[in-house]
Amino acid sequence: MSVLVTGSAGFIGMHTANALLDRNEEVIGIDSINDYYDPELKRARLEKLRVNKNFYFEKLDFAAPGSLNLLIQKYPEIDRIIHLGAQAGVRYSIDNPHQYMQSNLCGQLAILEFCKSKMSDTRPIKNFVYASSSSVYGSNKKIPFSINDNTDQPVSFYGATKKAGEVMAHSYAHLYQIPTVGLRFFTVYGPWGRPDMSPYIFTNSILSEKPIKVFNKGEMMRDFTFINDIVSGILSALDTPPISLNGSPPHKIYNLGNNKPVSLMNYINVIERACNKKAIIDLQPMQAGDVVQTYANIEESERDLGYAPTTSIDIGIPRFVDWFIYYHS
Repeated sequence: MSVLVTGSAGFIGMHTANALLDRNEEVIGIDSINDYYDPELKRARLEKLRVNKNFYFEKLDFAAPGSLNLLIQKYPEIDRIIHLGAQAGVRYSIDNPHQYMQSNLCGQLAILEFCKSKMSDTRPIKNFVYASSSSVYGSNKKIPFSINDNTDQPVSFYGATKKAGEVMAHSYAHLYQIPTVGLRFFTVYGPWGRPDMSPYIFTNSILSEKPIKVFNKGEMMRDFTFINDIVSGILSALDTPPISLNGSPPHKIYNLGNNKPVSLMNYINVIERACNKKAIIDLQPMQAGDVVQTYANIEESERDLGYAPTTSIDIGIPRFVDWFIYYHS
């Protein structure tokens, strides 16, 4: 039996696939390797996975009509899916909404249809785990963010597509009894991270002695979550398929965060210490689509998944900076 990992050349996808391989799973990875950021970083991540004989890769765009037919024919043993592929980035969604519609909505539908087609197979889908985001909470004022909070007011189109993806998954779980788990990630960082994320941007600017833009004049809080903690939550979710109770669909939502928000300026100070250089700060007003604070309530994740994040930014940020220096050297 095999696990399909979409977005396997991505940051979270590569780490997740690697963790599955470490426990001797057979992994089928797919990725379009688009140019949203440097494809060379994506290819370098893939090279780390290709050394394992249990990793198989197909370059394809899962949102393109008919693209998943290859997987049905070539890999009939797929019985679990971790869907991490998506068009990422809150700010990019403001100017490029059609890319999010295609990847995050048409793509979500394509994967759900793939699951549907497998449910009458001799190897039905045992669990479908997909990535959502803390961005679904939008302008929510209640802290910490709970899975029971209203998520009908996203402030970015990216957040809107992730909310829509949750609703779509719920409907397919109801209609076709597909065991489905949605995971709302909170500000994931770590080695091999994305160049459009603040750890990469800030580290690069500090080491290059260039100014860093600090929005809302630094008056922001983020629930920074180290990649190893996120991956442990993903694998626990994969191993804990939900069941239908009292007519409810087998669909669950969980927060995966660190449960310890950090002020933006404290976060920058930790990066400065790891780089052994001071940052040149360029204070900016609040940016469209952004939120002042994120903070995950992880009670349900702890109870159902045994989720227990352990990595503070004082440990995680130096690990990222060490990787950044190594990679760029």
